[in-house]
Amino acid sequence: MIQDIAPRTFNNNFKNKTAKPQDLFLSYEGDTVLVREDKSKLWYPSFSDFEEIGYINLIDNAQFLFSIDDINYYLTDKKGLDSAEGWSYVSTKRFMTEPKYWRSFAGVVGWQLNRWYGNHRFCSKCAKSIKHSKKERMLYCESCGFQTYPTISPCVIIAVHNGDRLLLTKYAGRKYTKYALIAGFAEIGESLEQTVRREVKEEVGLKVKNLKFYGSQPWPFTDTLLVGFFAELDGDDTITIQEDELSLGVWMKREDVPLEEINISLTGEMMKAFRTRFITL
Repeated sequence: MIQDIAPRTFNNNFKNKTAKPQDLFLSYEGDTVLVREDKSKLWYPSFSDFEEIGYINLIDNAQFLFSIDDINYYLTDKKGLDSAEGWSYVSTKRFMTEPKYWRSFAGVVGWQLNRWYGNHRFCSKCAKSIKHSKKERMLYCESCGFQTYPTISPCVIIAVHNGDRLLLTKYAGRKYTKYALIAGFAEIGESLEQTVRREVKEEVGLKVKNLKFYGSQPWPFTDTLLVGFFAELDGDDTITIQEDELSLGVWMKREDVPLEEINISLTGEMMKAFRTRFITL
């Protein structure tokens, strides 16, 4: 999965420190990220790369993000950096296809934090300007005392199985057209187990039992913490799809479950685990 970057180590401890020339920075414009044009992999810029071509003030306003091994990553809101020769903004979809997960994970976590900072420039209570804490990854309002931290929403991924068959779905009205598992966000006042049963009932009209926790995954693309469960069919196997959410729902034999060449997601991991009998159900 995308966060599995061993032997490299991701460290998200907050540091109030000024960047150095050798540190890397991430720059985003909408759904794009700045990378080196002549590299086939995601190659992020260092401050020294841009100091050499006259951008001497990028360090001054850079926001520390995290470290991977001994490499510090910072965020800059300076725009138009693709005017520098050899650098361009590319789609963040590249995070889905980069085989070196540590590169894509750095980019997508930075993108998540970039959205959070950008969405909280003003206090949601009194509309005054927000300030950055120097002690932790937190934004606060000096006027009314409001504080806010990065948003993380819990979401369940559910692999419903019936013997040697797995329930696979396809989304309705989305650009993503591959097979997926049932998924949904936890509601207020709801346990994850309750979310599993509700989402399965709503999306495909089925009941489940014997829920088994599989694993979890940070999913920075949507500010989400994914929690995976396997669940056994309870009763009738007739699928009734929720048409505004799904375009297809099918039972698929174990040996026919498709596998991803680059497997960055919990969904893909769970589909692979079912097909290869990695888990005992």
